[in-house]
Parts: sequence; structure tokens; C-alpha cells
Amino acid sequence: MENVLLIVHLILALCLIGVVLLQRSEGGGLGIGSGGGGGGGVMSGRAAATALGKLTWLFAIAFIATSIALTVIAAQKSSGASVIDQLGATPVEEETIPAIPAGSDLLPPSTGDVSLTPPAATE
Repeated sequence: MENVLLIVHLILALCLIGVVLLQRSEGGGLGIGSGGGGGGGVMSGRAAATALGKLTWLFAIAFIATSIALTVIAAQKSSGASVIDQLGATPVEEETIPAIPAGSDLLPPSTGDVSLTPPAATE
């Protein structure tokens, strides 16, 4: 059921994108203006805009409905358990870091009375 609803949701998303892209720009937001487009046709410019507007609303309402339905299905499947509990695996315990004995030095032992600074560069 969830897979069928997800496929319908994706098809609605593509249809909604297509219908929005087919609509004519009325504000001229990109400088194109509302002019242009074919003159003749079965439907007039106003009737086509109204039909595409209604189709956009229909697709938008159906898209929101499928979004809510998918959310409800996902919430029912979650059942408040963690993913690890659903897999039946035990959680990984943290590794313990071995303790460093007191008085031990993390630097390598120095040989004699040699300084730890690098030698000066000579030409």
C-alpha cells in the first residue's frame, strides 16, 4: 500500500511541475512579459489559463493529501521503537581506553643529554 501511494505521489509531483511550467507568466517576472504565445487554438488564452489553474489546484490538493497519507503510514510503522530494536541486534558498547600507568611519559626516551630541538640549518 505504501509503495503504491508513493508512486502516485511521485506521479502527482511530476504532473504538478508540468502544469505549473505550462502556465503563462502574468507578471513578467523574468522580463518576458505576458505577451507572446500562439494566437489561435481550440481554447482561448483566458480559458486555457483557467483550466490550467484548476488543474494545478487539483494536483496540489492531491499532492498534499498523499503527503499526509504517507506521513500517517510512516508514523504507524515507526511504533516508537528504534531501528536497532527492529533489527533485533544488540547495541554496540563503547570501547574502553586502557589506562596509562602513573608516571609514564608519552614521549620517546631521550638518548643522553640531547636537546629536543632540531639542529640549526647550515649552509
